[in-house]
Amino acid sequence: MRALRGSVVVHRTRRRRALHRRALWTGGELLVSVGLLLLLLVVHEVWWTNREARQGAERKVEALEREWGTAPTNGTAPTDGTAANTGTRATTGVDPGGAGDGSGAPAASDAGRRGGDLQGEGFRQPSPARSQAYAVLVVPRLHLRVPVAEGVGKAEVLNKGYVGHYPGTQQPGQAGNFAVAGHRNTHGEPFRYLNRLRVEDVVQVETGAAVYTYAVDQVLPETSARDSGVLRPVPRSVLKPAYGYGDPGYYITLTTCTPEYTSRYRLVVWGKLLSMRPR
Repeated sequence: MRALRGSVVVHRTRRRRALHRRALWTGGELLVSVGLLLLLLVVHEVWWTNREARQGAERKVEALEREWGTAPTNGTAPTDGTAANTGTRATTGVDPGGAGDGSGAPAASDAGRRGGDLQGEGFRQPSPARSQAYAVLVVPRLHLRVPVAEGVGKAEVLNKGYVGHYPGTQQPGQAGNFAVAGHRNTHGEPFRYLNRLRVEDVVQVETGAAVYTYAVDQVLPETSARDSGVLRPVPRSVLKPAYGYGDPGYYITLTTCTPEYTSRYRLVVWGKLLSMRPR
């Protein structure tokens, strides 16, 4: 009788151990599967979305150039987000102080003076529809050439690898603040290296009507995502008022998330309009 009881106890112990081993094995398989799934999601977000968005953005730039009947600006590269070691700087051939007539308006070419609207409203062009790509942002230092679309919606604009124009801010060449946003990571990450811009680096905005040339003037390394002052017609940080401007002018504002791979804060780059010329 004792031998029988001992046999039953041993059998139950072995069974429990087998069940434990099976549970551990099943749990391990689940952890590995979840890990592989997460890895695939990371690869999709970091690599595949970048690839798709960049290719789409490049095709849109080419389509806009065909529509305008123009060729890419010399010295710029596709929208790959790769930073260069040096960038184009504003030269003395452009009048950074205005048109020379005391009006504060940017300089223009002779052709622009003959045919363009230089009264603070840029060269006239149709107002873009929501999510419409209507301009190309060119940043030589970053080897960046990317479409600009109306609005800052993720699905409709930013996740396509485009730069989005903040509704309610001015358009290129207009008096006030032409403000745009772009992803710093994933989905083409056009503003990945925005922090590498330096004072006097050139930023151009090309439209079907004209080319507007700005020079970087200030960089705000970090501010809150709710700092609406950076988007005002005369931009100035509400939280860090040492950054920004006090007088009306012709400004461009570039914004993106910071630090990288987070959306906690915003990096802001401001520039001033140097010149505009018609196509």
